[in-house]
Amino acid sequence: MGDLHPDGTLCNFQAFLLTFFEWSVLLWVCCITFNLTLNIIWMTRTDKYEIVYHVLSWGVPLILSCLPFIGNHYGPAGAWCWIPNQYTHWRFGIWYGPLFCLLGLMVVVYTCITVTLNRKVKRWEGTYDPDVERNKDLLKEDIKPLRAYPFIYLALSIFPLVHRIQNAISPDNTVFALVVLHALTSPLQGMVNAIVYGLDRETIVRLTPTSIKLAIQSHFNQPTLISEYPSAPVNSQDASADLSPVVDPEGDLQDQEES
Repeated sequence: MGDLHPDGTLCNFQAFLLTFFEWSVLLWVCCITFNLTLNIIWMTRTDKYEIVYHVLSWGVPLILSCLPFIGNHYGPAGAWCWIPNQYTHWRFGIWYGPLFCLLGLMVVVYTCITVTLNRKVKRWEGTYDPDVERNKDLLKEDIKPLRAYPFIYLALSIFPLVHRIQNAISPDNTVFALVVLHALTSPLQGMVNAIVYGLDRETIVRLTPTSIKLAIQSHFNQPTLISEYPSAPVNSQDASADLSPVVDPEGDLQDQEES
């Protein structure tokens, strides 16, 4: 099967967008994994890392997607434009190699997160404490939909990987079934993640206009700080004067007359 897109500026732009958004999705999943690690294993607040996540998940894909422009390594690649078959080292170096390394790392991290969470749940068993129970439920609800992300990514990346390996081994012989499976599974990353996260019961409960409004307000509004006014210094002489007994001169005169 020949290439379906002619080489040119439009094809290169399509290849650039494909590389950029594939990397962006992958790095956002990595950031979610790292965020859960900080929250559950290291018990650290992560609000301050939000800007870092955005810089990482948009900046790194921008740099990586621009690299194939060096030497004109973008072009027709079968059903769409990407890196052509003759540049196999670019395909695995810029995408498939890092992809499966990061996916393997995320599987290990999510295993550690699950083990740590189970230990904390067992440690919390005992006397009922509303705060502890609430924290336990929040941790469970937060991790339940998110831990499926790397496994979804891994499952949907198998056929594209097999297809690219087949291209590298036999670039002149195209297997139509692999092309179809690659074309069907590769674009499903975002949709399947959205379905898994959106069908979660806790997520559906939280998706109310009031909850969304409160979340936006709490995100942009500065937290209110409650402080006390400093107390004025107390003079020791004034304090001793206040503690001295009060003398009533009229009362003393009356006592003398009665005596």
